[in-house]
Amino acid sequence: MWSIIFVAMATALFPACGLAALDPCPNILPVLYPYVLAKDWHIRKVAGGLTSPRGIVVDTAGRLLIVEEGVGISQHQTDTLGCITSSRMLISMPALNHGIALSIGDHYIFASSATEVFRWNYHVENGDIGGQPETIVSGMAPNGHVTRTLGIPPHHSNLLVVSHGSNGNLDYASIDPKTARAIVKVFNISTVPVGGFNYAKDGWNAGYGLRNEVGLAFDGNSMLWGVENSADDLVRNVNDTSTDVHNDNPAEELNFLGNVTVANDKWYGYPTCFTIWQPETSLVDTVTARELNVGQQFVQTPNKTFNDGTCAQKSVPPLISFQAHTAPLDAKFDAPLYTNLYVTLHGSWDRKPPTGFKLVSVPFAQGPDGSFNPSEPAYSKPGYTDIFYPVNEAECSATTCARPVGLAFHSPSLGLYMTSDTSGEVFLFSHVVA
Repeated sequence: MWSIIFVAMATALFPACGLAALDPCPNILPVLYPYVLAKDWHIRKVAGGLTSPRGIVVDTAGRLLIVEEGVGISQHQTDTLGCITSSRMLISMPALNHGIALSIGDHYIFASSATEVFRWNYHVENGDIGGQPETIVSGMAPNGHVTRTLGIPPHHSNLLVVSHGSNGNLDYASIDPKTARAIVKVFNISTVPVGGFNYAKDGWNAGYGLRNEVGLAFDGNSMLWGVENSADDLVRNVNDTSTDVHNDNPAEELNFLGNVTVANDKWYGYPTCFTIWQPETSLVDTVTARELNVGQQFVQTPNKTFNDGTCAQKSVPPLISFQAHTAPLDAKFDAPLYTNLYVTLHGSWDRKPPTGFKLVSVPFAQGPDGSFNPSEPAYSKPGYTDIFYPVNEAECSATTCARPVGLAFHSPSLGLYMTSDTSGEVFLFSHVVA
């Protein structure tokens, strides 16, 4: 272990030595913070000095399109190594804060503010946009969790998926999907009404009771998966005794949302049922007296009408759990293999010691029925592998470690781009097995 950390630290501090870093891109400063890389992985820093880079996509010409929060969408031409050769601000719109997607064929760019989703005509042959933005979706809440992740199913280019988080830590009204919060919705954009779809009134559900499903990804069957940021500051109340369980519970979640061409009106638990990461003596089923395990769900205050067992009956649990407060923000499959789902863990603010600040992979496998599922069972701890992570996770903060956000594959040969918002960096990862 010591040799691995030594190599990674040397790479971070002296990237030109090539221990775990690829040849550096021209005129790019070294990686800001020390890191560790998993075996057979390599890293190249391709950009620095960006303004809170969040969502990222790659067009068919190899250009990077990056949402710089509070600024707009920057465009970056890349060379055969994945390095950036030129950059420009393609769309100046300070309201844009996270979400971005390209249509199938790259004819349109979609991007989101807290309250609206916009669409621009895009000319991939020269990288220019044409005309003014068109509002596709409106009527989303301006407060609470304000990032709106966007997705287009690979085999259904007429559909647009939009996630909407809760209005706070515990948004009790969102248990009614008609509030259109803590939900993922789908819109048929073949024909868009003037002024766009109303988020609450139009479209159909792809699951609700999802506190903040920031990362969305489609598997090889165009089935939708989401990664969820769960609640903070939870307390377990049983028999007039309150126990603070927030440091290690609840888990963040990987949820299967399924086929977005039809409505999914299933409830995934929020704001009542939460998933266990760390079993504790206070988290015992009050009816059966059995200890609840990783991946099972609990309520803060069980009673005669709604308890932990009710969650098992009514809520859809996650298929993989992530450590509490790691804050997953994006997810991408390694198409065309679909053997790994890569997830960025932005890092905690509500845990001592801190956790997250890394890129991880969740192994997947295709079953006899053709469906894709995590290789590890739902009670796994962990059911994922660290790929890029800090040397001392317990000492991390927004000013001492990278904070991974967006992911986009350039190509199987070049690898996976990742943004880090607080450090203003963009990295390119490649997996090379000798």
